[in-house]
Amino acid sequence: MAQPERIPEIPADRPGAAPLPPNPLRRLYAWVLHWAETRYGTQALALISFAESSFFPIPPDVLQIALSVANPGRAFFYAAISLAASVVGGLLGWAIGSFAWELVGHHFMSWIPGMTPEIFEHVRGLYLDNAFFAILGAAFTPIPYKVFTIASGVFGVPLPLLAVASFFGRGGRFFLVATVFHFAGPTAKRLLDDYLEIATIGLFLLFVAGIVAISYLH
Repeated sequence: MAQPERIPEIPADRPGAAPLPPNPLRRLYAWVLHWAETRYGTQALALISFAESSFFPIPPDVLQIALSVANPGRAFFYAAISLAASVVGGLLGWAIGSFAWELVGHHFMSWIPGMTPEIFEHVRGLYLDNAFFAILGAAFTPIPYKVFTIASGVFGVPLPLLAVASFFGRGGRFFLVATVFHFAGPTAKRLLDDYLEIATIGLFLLFVAGIVAISYLH
């Protein structure tokens, strides 16, 4: 039987063991990261990758990286899990935009960072220019992918186009992460052991920067 994924626990006196931050988004970020310390890391990665494509605010890279550090030999497996679940989740985002936006759109506008009427107008313009490359860019970069999957349904982007662009964009992103941690596993692990808190804050700030970046895309 395969052994559950584990990552070494951080002692209380280590910098990475700082108490959960008061900001709700950063608390959620820390909650995602904690799954790497449990036997349910792979299942959590699949669920978070799926949910992040349509409504969950924290990107799955956080957990994928933590799991890959603990098990570098399975880095590409974690990337495949992230990719498959994320693309399927993107189809759910498209369905929400196509069939339920008038009913639930106001909830998404208030819940998801970066999703505002103004941002939606930016995305509409990007889709008019080139929907495939707009989705590809959002899938690969820190720009919130869920905004584009839902908008694709709202603005009538064909489902096959969304699926193909998502596959290449998300695949490039997740497998790039996997490549780094597969070939630099021990080195990356030592660095994260020493700078875990800094790396966590850096990823969080990158996520926030992606939200801000949408406003300047068009």
